[in-house]
Amino acid sequence: MTNHYLNLMFQVDRLHRHNRQGSYKTRARYYEAMQRFCRFLAENFCLERLANIASKHIYAYVVYLQEQRRAASTIKTDISAIRFFHDLIPNPRYELPENGELFLQRRTFGGVDRTWSENEFERMQACALESGREDYITVLYLGRYAGLRIHECFRIDTATAAKAIKEKALTIKGKGGLVRTVPLNEILVIRLQRHLKETPRGHKLFVPDNKQTHEAIKELQAFIWLNRRYVQDDGSARPMTFHGLRHTYAAEKYQSYINAGKSPYEARKAVSQLLGHGRDDVTKIYLASLKGGEDDA
Repeated sequence: MTNHYLNLMFQVDRLHRHNRQGSYKTRARYYEAMQRFCRFLAENFCLERLANIASKHIYAYVVYLQEQRRAASTIKTDISAIRFFHDLIPNPRYELPENGELFLQRRTFGGVDRTWSENEFERMQACALESGREDYITVLYLGRYAGLRIHECFRIDTATAAKAIKEKALTIKGKGGLVRTVPLNEILVIRLQRHLKETPRGHKLFVPDNKQTHEAIKELQAFIWLNRRYVQDDGSARPMTFHGLRHTYAAEKYQSYINAGKSPYEARKAVSQLLGHGRDDVTKIYLASLKGGEDDA
């Protein structure tokens, strides 16, 4: 355990000892939630004081929980625990965002439409451009047009990029060590060429030398959370996370296979190979935005 985590838990324990609000069961549940949150803060932000918890920490943590496939009800309970302890902190520096700002979703059966609209994608790209984050622009493109997971993007080094540019296809190792090759469009080839020129040989394209890979990932996730209120389509209740770009890619590829004459099952099988997994039920989750994505006819 790191010193940051131990220091944060010392502060939590002090608040917990003097708290008499809520039932014993609720207090125990909230304490466990804070243990997990403090571990996240220590590993990803090196935070030292609970009083310094800010919106960016909450946004990043919600993204982390969602990408861990935690149920919406579990996430809401964990956020309630954080709010509870935050209210016990004397003179906290920041106010925490409300649940409405976090776009927490009710749990639904059969998958949730997580796709981004083209306008949402373009507006997020504009936010990245305005912030001077060319690396974010490229990583967002990799999610949208190559279907990469966020950690797969940040794993790309100069050797991988050079091979991808030459072959116009990216070979990447995904979950469970499963290796797949994804075709690249011309825009992605050009974007990778740009970053390859700027990156020292043997280094990762999107991870600065002064950061760990997980830190770079969390910063992009926080960037998306902080900006999505400005880019999301009016009236949309879809959760906007980086993983949603992978859903967008899957839905688009599925439709292209259907248009080419493949059956729904054949189309899903082809999409599953591009996504880097072999489970048809998982592919159906990615195709939640398409009414025909689950038909076998």
